[in-house]
Amino acid sequence: MIRGSLAVVEIVILSTLVLATRCANYQDVFVAGNVYFVDSDCYARMTRVRVCATKPGLILRHHDFENFPQGTTPHTTAPLDYLILGLALPLKPFTAQPLDMAGAFVSPLLALTGAWFLWWWSRRMKFRYRWVVLILFAISPILVHGTEVGRPDHQSLLILLVTIGICAEWRLQTAADPPSRSSGAAGTAAATELNRLAVVSGAAWGFALWVSAYEPPVLFFIVLVTSFLLNPRALFGQDRRAGWILFATIIAAALLIERRAPSFAIPESSAIFKNWASTIGELAHVSPANPVWFRWCGYLVLLAPFLIWISVRARKDGAEGLHALAIYVLSIATYFLTIWQARWAYFFVLIFALALPELLAPIKSGTAVWIAFVLSMFPVLRDWDETLWPNETQLASHLEKQVESAQIREVALTLASSELQPFLAPWWLSPSIAYWSGQPGIAGSSHESLEGIEDSARFFLSDDQERARSILHNDNVAWVFAYDSQRVTQNSAAVLNEAVPTGPLCRVLDRTPSHAPPFLIFSAQTPACKLYRVNIER
Repeated sequence: MIRGSLAVVEIVILSTLVLATRCANYQDVFVAGNVYFVDSDCYARMTRVRVCATKPGLILRHHDFENFPQGTTPHTTAPLDYLILGLALPLKPFTAQPLDMAGAFVSPLLALTGAWFLWWWSRRMKFRYRWVVLILFAISPILVHGTEVGRPDHQSLLILLVTIGICAEWRLQTAADPPSRSSGAAGTAAATELNRLAVVSGAAWGFALWVSAYEPPVLFFIVLVTSFLLNPRALFGQDRRAGWILFATIIAAALLIERRAPSFAIPESSAIFKNWASTIGELAHVSPANPVWFRWCGYLVLLAPFLIWISVRARKDGAEGLHALAIYVLSIATYFLTIWQARWAYFFVLIFALALPELLAPIKSGTAVWIAFVLSMFPVLRDWDETLWPNETQLASHLEKQVESAQIREVALTLASSELQPFLAPWWLSPSIAYWSGQPGIAGSSHESLEGIEDSARFFLSDDQERARSILHNDNVAWVFAYDSQRVTQNSAAVLNEAVPTGPLCRVLDRTPSHAPPFLIFSAQTPACKLYRVNIER
């Protein structure tokens, strides 16, 4: 009875912590009764969901709403589309915006599911310091960013699936007294547990590979190789058969449903891609000397190599210590991948958190471990202090963003029409405008939209009216959104790797509408943006 009550208390505390951190940004998401997603890719995802809602069962393989008129053939897959759509169904009686609300809350709910799984798994693994996993999972800013409210992005689903896949595989490797060496009820129970874990592992990795062919294949390959080297029988034994069959079934279903193989093509315009990628935070390099590591993981990340060495030496005599090597290999691999691209940070911090109980196990003093862990969390807590209690400059920036988003939405809604009226806007604004207006954008926020991104940058940076007119004519543009010219010139110059001319068109459209070219008719404005109707004879 006492044990059950303690479990309930633990789950309540963990759930509260996870939801509180994931919903800390709610004021930026829920503004004046509307939902505003946290980045451009989220609007692209929600546009997919809306299309699927109008045609249930549709598998969207081509995007007409970005990089118009060519569109894109994205790497985005169906599972998250229909997960959001499924979540919207029970919300219909409670809100007039079920799709938006489902998109807003899908990631926190996935994080909550991951937290519950970790709570169960860490108990099964009998970790002495299992709460270090749960606490770091709940409060690490980078994991929170990947699963926060208002961020319907595939990374949140991947974090859950990879968590389940790695944990199930670890448990399979360390399960004591395998069935082949057991008899009676103990052997039957062990065999049943291994079969169930194999099914869970196969399902998690199968769906992870379906969701994305970028990070999961790398992680899955590392898990397979290390598991094979440590215990080939555990990887291909009879008790794993159901798991491998389910894994193969999911992969086959993914190929049949998506009807396309994963694409690893390098963008044609490599120079533009490199320039554009340099403006994307998740594609940036993360220096080992960057203090952001401490804000993600705490100071214990400094001691990780030393702790790995101690842990391996302390467990030389048992298979359990060898099995822990797999998580250490994953930690080291994802650390170097994060140095290469920041988008790997989600998985590095996740795996680092999973490894912590093993890393700390050789330290016998629980008091020393918890004091060290709490002290190591100071950078993480300081980051939360800045998030929850921003200074005046940060608060003003948040308020400005909220007002700006509402004003752009107001103008975008005026474009809603059954008639096709493509628009041109700065690439990072295009997905949200496309979502609100229902009209396709010339640019987009993905690397598949590089052609439209380049056209957008050349148009706004142009000081030649004929060149600008030609871009509008070739792309069949009906509307142009003018935005903060300083930011647009800086970004466009960075994308094109060109100097800013004396009088770029974006500055004219933003600051002096009366001097706009004759083929651009000033139509509407808010403090955040201006709208021009294109008047070109086709």
